[in-house]
This record gives sequence, structure tokens and C-alpha cells, in this order.
Amino acid sequence: MALTKVQFKPGIDKEGTEYSADSGWFDGDRVRFRKGRAETIGGWTKYVGGAIKGVARSLFDWGSADGNKYLGIGTNLKVYVENGGAIFDITPIRQTTSAGDVTFAATNGSSTLVVSDTSHGAVEGDFVTLSGAASLGGNVIAAVLNQEYQIDLIVNANSYNITAKDTSGNTVTANGSDTGNGGSSTVGTYQINTGTNFYVDSTGWGVGGWGIPAFGESVDLTVSNQLRLYSQDAFGDDLVFNPRAGGVFFWDESGGTSARAVSLSSLGGASNTPVAALQVMVSDIDRHVICFGANPIGSVALDPLFIRWSDQENAVNWTPTATNSAGGQVLSTGTTIVGAIKTRQEILVFTDVGIQAMRFVGAPFIYSFSPVAENVSMISPKAGVAAADAVFFMDREGFYVYRGAVQRLPCSVLDYVFSNLQFDQRFKIFATTNPDDSEVTWYYPVGDASADITNYVTFNYLEDNWSIGTLDRGAFIHAPTKEFPIAASNSLTSDNYLYIHEFGHTADGEPINAFIASGGIGLGDGESFLSLRRVIPDFTFRGRESAVDLSLEVRGKDFPLDSESVLDTASINSSTGQYHLRARTREMIVKISTNGSEYGWTLGDLRFDIRTDGRR
Repeated sequence: MALTKVQFKPGIDKEGTEYSADSGWFDGDRVRFRKGRAETIGGWTKYVGGAIKGVARSLFDWGSADGNKYLGIGTNLKVYVENGGAIFDITPIRQTTSAGDVTFAATNGSSTLVVSDTSHGAVEGDFVTLSGAASLGGNVIAAVLNQEYQIDLIVNANSYNITAKDTSGNTVTANGSDTGNGGSSTVGTYQINTGTNFYVDSTGWGVGGWGIPAFGESVDLTVSNQLRLYSQDAFGDDLVFNPRAGGVFFWDESGGTSARAVSLSSLGGASNTPVAALQVMVSDIDRHVICFGANPIGSVALDPLFIRWSDQENAVNWTPTATNSAGGQVLSTGTTIVGAIKTRQEILVFTDVGIQAMRFVGAPFIYSFSPVAENVSMISPKAGVAAADAVFFMDREGFYVYRGAVQRLPCSVLDYVFSNLQFDQRFKIFATTNPDDSEVTWYYPVGDASADITNYVTFNYLEDNWSIGTLDRGAFIHAPTKEFPIAASNSLTSDNYLYIHEFGHTADGEPINAFIASGGIGLGDGESFLSLRRVIPDFTFRGRESAVDLSLEVRGKDFPLDSESVLDTASINSSTGQYHLRARTREMIVKISTNGSEYGWTLGDLRFDIRTDGRR
């Protein structure tokens, strides 16, 4: 019997049934389509050895005039800058107490220290660096007290709990001699309030934790009790950043990586700088610092539709005058700005009801605003990305592209993505781009109401196909100044790390576990059974070919609603010429799975010895 070449259409198609996806791929994980062929995605490994505190949901890559390459990292707990493979804490300081304002109380046999500081302003999870304290008299010596601590529990507005530790991080238990209060010279240096890892809708229901105010009741949402999302941009060599609904901060590169960022309002010459904003951005050509959803001059209340910008080439002067270009504009429709994306000729501003184009026009108006779409927006502040002279974004019901006008993208995995999406945590969704493979990828959460990101969906905009997969990430960036893309893990219970991607063929030393599965393949209208005798595999391998270990499963079922079963499995290595199969079914499903690690593969055209085997 002659061999039959089985050619599969590129892309995953889950919009119909497995049977209706005949000659196509119905499922997959960690497989992309390039030049019409299915292949495994690249691997990843740790970028730096040290962990970061919290979940990073913002990465920003830029370079300075002196050749330094930086990565800004915004987590729910800290703000870091990476340079030369080392990570530096630049989290701004919120306040520093006077000497003696902070005192301690210990209990014999307990590692919990009660810290008293009137009107401390901290929230649970905040960081404070204590200095100048004297020993409490026993195990809690000065070296135990004088270091950075993360606050365990807010007792009230004037006190909180920390867990005593030595300088190696080991817990210290107080004894009967720890009766002192730390003396009269203790200083507390508080970093800006931390944020949460969970998105809460506008009602603020259940914002607090068990046993603290606001648990089980509706309260106002603030920057510290909401999902922490940072926006970042470069102002020359320096970094400007903003926690959503919080203040605007500035890191001066000339101060070195040991210097912390400071509030924009604290810089010399600062005039009417915003005290709160939803997003900050630096325009490309005209070099204005722009705040989206900012407080008007004379108010500290955030207006979610108000856009403000600084004087040109001046990050600190926000007072409009006849001789500068500072100004502002209130958008006329919607209730809030969801996010903004910078493109080559304009800035797209997404509100909850539509999209407006913001274009630089010069004096006297500086910027013009015009609507480009109604009843479409982004599902989250980071659900859009600029790529290939276009903007791709995810709305609440579909995927779209903007190329001067908004068009909906036909999507062969639409229902699969949106029926599994955890909508309550939609603000965690983010988009990223991989221009080397002409891809835009959206990462999204699946699971219960506290779920974090576990899944992704990728669109190849050059070849017009879709793929799906699983990967735990909080942020991902192409990183033009780096050799490889960089991403951050998103564990809520353990350490998080930065990874370089599209590197090697392992998942940080472990198998990538990629697979792809076809739709149902039958003869004619499916009346006859087919008999499989052998398969001739066609693959290109990358990496360590001696490690190649693929499984090619032939699955089958007689009717579309039957449960499929494994009929035979071909084990394939880099030198497999053919594999003899024994399988008989009405509907054949091919599944290729990666076993082991240190190699990748690209699928060519499979050839099967298929024979008609009667009608029953």
C-alpha cells in the first residue's frame, strides 16, 4: 500500500470539535508555528541567581548614554533595578522617623516583637529599616534590631508586629532578660506602602484580611489594598515610574545603583507634580512626561479621566504657563482610563468605553485627542502591546489590532481562552511581543477567584495562526538591550526569579514537556475503518540530538462522542527511520509529546501506511 502524507494546517483550532478540526491541530502546549511548521518553543534559565521579593508585574528595559543596560522591576513589594546581572533595591522611602519615635516590646519565649510608632502609616507587608536601636537585654541584641524587616501584622495605627531574626535571617526568640525598649535613638525608615497580589473590583468587597478592618465589608480601594501594577518609562538615562493609583517616582541613574528612587515632587524645581496617577509615560519625540488618570492642580484626588503632561524636556515642571508646554485634558467619555500604549505616531488611550488617539500637535494645544473606536477597550491595563507598526490588544470578548483603524482578529481558540479565563483576576492579564518569531502573546489566569497566571495564547501576526500553552509568569519583556527576552515567575508562596527565554531547550534544567495533538482524521465521511501499519517520521532536531526521545501516539475512537484511547505509541529518536504500528479505528488522532530535555524539534510531514479496513 502506498504511503499517505498527512499535512496539518498550521495553528491550533479549538473553535469547533475535535472531529471538525480534521487536517488541523486541536490542542497543544509550548509549541509554536513558524513557516507553517509546528515546533517547540525555546527554553529558559535563570537570568540572575538571586530571588526578588514579591511578584513582578512590570519589567522595563532601557540603556543609558554611557552604555549601561538596565532592567526596571516592579513587584507588589519592591522596586528594583538590574544592571550587569545584579539586582538593586531602589524602592522609594515613604518617611523617616525622628530618633526615639520607635520602641520595642518583647515577650519571653516569643520571636514576635511589638514595634510602637505613633501614626506609622504602614500596611501589612511593608518594609521598614530600623537603626540606632540598643539591645533589649537578652537574645534580642542591637544587631537583631538594626536591619530591614517586613511587617507581619498591623496591630493598630500606632503599633505593628515583626519577627525577630539574626543577620542571616534565622528566627531569634526572646528570653526573660529582653525587658528593654531599644533605647531613645531608634529610627524607623519606611519604604512606600506595598500592594497586593489580587485584583479587587471597584466595590472593594473583602479587601482586608481575616481579623483586620475591612474583611467582609466594602471599603474604598487604595494603592496599597489593590493589585500592584507599575508603569515605567525612561526619561533620558533615568527612570520614571508609578504604582497604579499611587505617586510618581524618579530614579536618577547618575546617583548609581545604591541610590533609591525619590518622589517626583522632591526634585529640585518641582512645580505642581502629580501626586497620584494610573499610569506614567514619556512621549517619544516631544519628550513630555505624561500621567494618565491624574490629580488636577490644587487637588490630591485622582481624576481617572484626566491626562496631564509636564513641560517639554522637563520632568518636574507641571505648571502650565504661556511660555511652556505643560498642560492637561479631561477625556469626555467613559469613567476611567484603563491604559495607554505608545505607538510611532500617536498614543492610544483606552478608557472603559472606547479608544482615543492622542497626538502631538505643538503649541498652543500641544496634544490633540480624537476617538478611534467605541465599545471596545483593553481587558486590563497591560493587555495591549505595540508590534510591527500596529497595536494588538485583548478586550473582554476578543482580540483586536489597530493599524489606523481597529479590526477584530479572527481567533481559532477564542472560546477556549475566554471560557477558561478567570475574569475576577483579569487585571493580571498582560501582553508581550516576540518580534524574532512575529508573535504577540497574552498571559492570563485560569482557576478560582484567587488564581494567578498559568496560561498563554499566542498570535503569529505574520503567518496568521494561533497557539496555546501553559506557563507561570507575572511579566515578560522582549528587552531590546538584552540578548534574550526576560520574564519573571509569579509564585505567591515561594521565591520569584528572573529568567531569560528562548534560550536552550530546558525549563531551567527541567524538561519543557511540549506536546501537540491533531483533530480527528478519518477516511472519507468516516463510514470505513482505517488500518495503520507504519509511520515514517519527519523531524528536524535542535540541541543535543542524542537526548531526543519523542512519543508519537496514535489515538482513536469510532464515534465523535466516544472517549479516545491510545492504540499504539511510536518511540522516536534522532535516527528513527520508520516505526511499525498496529491500529484500527474510524477516527485517528495523532499526538506528539516531548520526553526528556536538552533538545527541540520541528515537525515536517508525517507519512502513514493507511489502508481501508471495512465498515465495521
